[in-house]
Amino acid sequence: MSADPLIVSALLGARDFAWLDGLRRAHYPPDRNRVPAHLTLFHHLPPSVGPELKQRLAEATRTPRPRAGAAGLINLGRGVAVRIDAPALEEIRADLADAFSGLLMPQDAAPWRPHVTIQNKVAPEEARALLKQLEGEFRRRPVAVEGLAVWAYRDGDWGLVSRHPFRG
Repeated sequence: MSADPLIVSALLGARDFAWLDGLRRAHYPPDRNRVPAHLTLFHHLPPSVGPELKQRLAEATRTPRPRAGAAGLINLGRGVAVRIDAPALEEIRADLADAFSGLLMPQDAAPWRPHVTIQNKVAPEEARALLKQLEGEFRRRPVAVEGLAVWAYRDGDWGLVSRHPFRG
C-alpha cells in the first residue's frame, strides 16, 4: 500500500472541465499550476482508508448524477474561485466525512465550500482585479458532475487511483 495521502474530487463533464480549466490556465500562476481544474471533496485522507473509501465511493455513485451549477465567484484573498452549488454532492461528502470523521485533517473537518479554484497565490490586488473582471462576465450555468475520483498526492502532483462514474 502506498504511503501517499489520498484526495477525493468530483469528475467534471468534458465541456465544464474545459471551461474551468481554461480559466485556471489563463489566471493561475503557471509555475504553480501543477494540476488541472478540480472540485475537491477531501484534500488529505490517510492511505489506510483506501479500500474502504473505494467501496463507499462505489456505493455513492450508484445514484444518478447530482445536479450542480456554477453559482458565483469567491474571493479567496489571494485568488479567485468559482462557487459550485451541488446539494446532492454535499450530502455524499457529508456521509463520507461522517464515516472518516476521526481521520480528517482540520481543512477536511471544516464545513465544505464547494468551489473550483481558478487563481491562487497572487497578490490580493491582482485577485481583486480578476474578481471584478469576471463578475462582469459571469453567468450562472449548470455543471455536469460525471463521477468521483481518488488521487494519490505525490509531492505536488496527483496520480489517479480510481474513478467512480455515477451510474443511476
